[in-house]
Amino acid sequence: MPVPPKQVEADTNQIMNAWGELAPDKTFAGMTLAQYKAKVKPSFDARTTITSLETQMTAALDARADADKVTLDLNQKVVKSVAGDVEFGEDSDLYEAMGYVRKSARKTGLTRKKTPPPPAK
Repeated sequence: MPVPPKQVEADTNQIMNAWGELAPDKTFAGMTLAQYKAKVKPSFDARTTITSLETQMTAALDARADADKVTLDLNQKVVKSVAGDVEFGEDSDLYEAMGYVRKSARKTGLTRKKTPPPPAK
């Protein structure tokens, strides 16, 4: 089973801290602490890049949400303008093409309830 990235980071930090405090001049696996830090640096660089990209993603999502508020308001104004236009109105092809239901195509809302048939004897 693969080791979760947060666990890799925690283990690496713990190894570096312990090695640096208890045996800073000792070599393990044929490398010094400085060499070890240099070899694990890409792992930490990738984490920094991911954090930066996540921050950028959050900012971009916020910017989109703000822009969408303006767009929704403009959409509503345009559709209401088409509905109120003498040439077009709520019963026009343009109104329908914009994704709305023409006034003449709307259902009345009237429903007639059917009485259930009497039970068979």
